[in-house]
Amino acid sequence: MAWDEALLSFVSRVGRPVLRLYAWTQPAASFGYFQHYEAVAAATPLRPLLRRPTGGGLVPHVADWTYALAIPTVHPWYRLRAEDSYLRLHTWLQTAFRDVGVATDLAPEAKRAQPGCCFEGYERHDLLWHGRKIAGAAQRRSRSGLLIQGSIQPPVAGWDRPAFHRALLHAAQLLWGVQWAVFEPPSELQTLREELLRAKYERPEYHRRR
Repeated sequence: MAWDEALLSFVSRVGRPVLRLYAWTQPAASFGYFQHYEAVAAATPLRPLLRRPTGGGLVPHVADWTYALAIPTVHPWYRLRAEDSYLRLHTWLQTAFRDVGVATDLAPEAKRAQPGCCFEGYERHDLLWHGRKIAGAAQRRSRSGLLIQGSIQPPVAGWDRPAFHRALLHAAQLLWGVQWAVFEPPSELQTLREELLRAKYERPEYHRRR
């Protein structure tokens, strides 16, 4: 979480979008910035529970594929309405899944489920596989940029994660002509991440504060 929030604060200094793909070292769950900790704790046995810098609901991180996309204010994506941003994002993921031979659908409308639980229902433009949500995202827009945090829940055990990551990069090239380059976090960004860890994410009271 600290890396993602640091990227949001820093990305306009980079001047172009930064995609971060990451995994979890242990089962956990994250929840939206505005959610109440006690309600989240009652809804899942997963621990630790981590408050995200973005909105959205409760997301289990057991076998999911997680990513963050930070977009600077100068990029056209930054100016999209939230719904259009989700459509653009999940069209990208849908193209990547198609590249690895998996057919998915974009949800035409929302299906409500237990309040605050991200993957028990779905929103319009979420990504579905045989009618079940497999990808969702939350975002936060600030004067520094736009941060999108997303989770992909593979419906079949053993799916090839590295192959999907390659397909994700290839899909962005096909859709928008993106030319990818490895991003090496500068020392200022690493320092910002460490400051956020100390001030927020390593402190249990931060996650429980609502």
